[in-house]
Amino acid sequence: MKHNVTVYTNTQCPVCRMVKDFLNDLDIPFNEINVDINPIAMIKLIVKTKRLTVPQTNINGEWISGFDPVGILTAINAKSEI
Repeated sequence: MKHNVTVYTNTQCPVCRMVKDFLNDLDIPFNEINVDINPIAMIKLIVKTKRLTVPQTNINGEWISGFDPVGILTAINAKSEI
């Protein structure tokens, strides 16, 4: 099952690294958008999530804030069950 996963990060964020490592460990491909080098993406992210922090992970349209392995797996499994 193909998942549409995007992780919004910044350069100095250890929690962002945890999310990326978790996805890599599960062999789940993802797109990374670093808001340090793409400030317009940060503005769009704030508008979509109403949050000022990263990581923000979008899985098939569902937003997950921070490092939330249960939330990530739930969002991925929800798509697999459809």
